[in-house]
Amino acid sequence: MRRLLNYFLSGFLIVAPIGLTIYILYALLRWLDDLFAGLSFDVPGLGLVVAVLLVTAVGFVAKSFLVRPFLIITERLLHRTPLVSIIYSSLKDLFDAFVGDNQKFNRPVLVRMSAAEQTFKMGFVTQPTMAAIHRDDLLAVYFPHSYNFSGELVLVPIQNITYLDLPSSEVMKFIVSGGVSRLG
Repeated sequence: MRRLLNYFLSGFLIVAPIGLTIYILYALLRWLDDLFAGLSFDVPGLGLVVAVLLVTAVGFVAKSFLVRPFLIITERLLHRTPLVSIIYSSLKDLFDAFVGDNQKFNRPVLVRMSAAEQTFKMGFVTQPTMAAIHRDDLLAVYFPHSYNFSGELVLVPIQNITYLDLPSSEVMKFIVSGGVSRLG
């Protein structure tokens, strides 16, 4: 009986991540197909194609010098509207941190958490100086949580920082996996 249980657990560890990944992708595709269900075609995956084309078209139009002033005015309006400004600016900063010209998670570091202990955490430098709060000796490091989409921001002394010569994506995967994924 114990051997059967071990076989089941081994199979579960293989099937569960694959099955959940397939299910999440399938649910996303179904949601996109349902979103564009008003189209007279019933082609699986058409929603994904239409969504990619629409987002690309918006990007193309947004780069036009004629549309740029309207985008600036809209963004100013969003920044000045109470409650909306908090949501919009937070989401915009979050997306900018991962993609675009102002990526923030591109400097992985190893941080010694205490001078007395040999305890370290991996994170990402988000601000190289804290001069804004009159602390030039500190920098801002973001520590993502494992198996979660949250994290904590800690201001640490510069001398506690060791920059890692590793791709940011690998370090993020390592942290989010709880250290299970391999580095490098």
